[in-house]
Amino acid sequence: MGLVELLLIAVGLSMDAFAVSICKGLGMKEVNLKVAVVLALFFGGFQALMPLIGWALGSQFLGIIGPIDHWVAFVLLTVIGGKMLWEAFHEDAGEGDGKPADRIDLGEFFILAIATSIDALAVGISFAALSVDIVPSVALIGVTTFAFSIAGVFVGNFFGSRYEKPASIVGGVVLILIGAKILLEHLGILAL
Repeated sequence: MGLVELLLIAVGLSMDAFAVSICKGLGMKEVNLKVAVVLALFFGGFQALMPLIGWALGSQFLGIIGPIDHWVAFVLLTVIGGKMLWEAFHEDAGEGDGKPADRIDLGEFFILAIATSIDALAVGISFAALSVDIVPSVALIGVTTFAFSIAGVFVGNFFGSRYEKPASIVGGVVLILIGAKILLEHLGILAL
């Protein structure tokens, strides 16, 4: 597998993390670089870790996680998206919920990182089958996802600082739609 193919895989795998990063940026009044970097480290780290796990465990692991990976991603993204929607509609005017988007929430970042990187397990298994050099491959995936995640926070913030409540609603809906897309693709209902 050549560098171009690996780069295309890295970009493809980073798109869910990019979309979620946009959602996080939407809720920030101004970009908090520390939060953006920590979020990007979670996303980049998990996007690199999951193919490594898939590669290490090989095709035996696909039989275990393959049938349910889409359900796990769907549930995790729907819970986070639903939480964003609930907070957008139940926040009193002028009062925050005590948990602004520009604050580091390791638990939430962990859940989002897992949800956006589950499909990368299958990529790791295919890397094992194709005898791909794993270290540079996962490094490229991690760095690409890190860069797209940082960019996503800035893109989301550009729009979110102007439209805070609608942006939170859109962010929650987008997370739920990403989860639904993953589920529908794996069930064979949607082919994109």
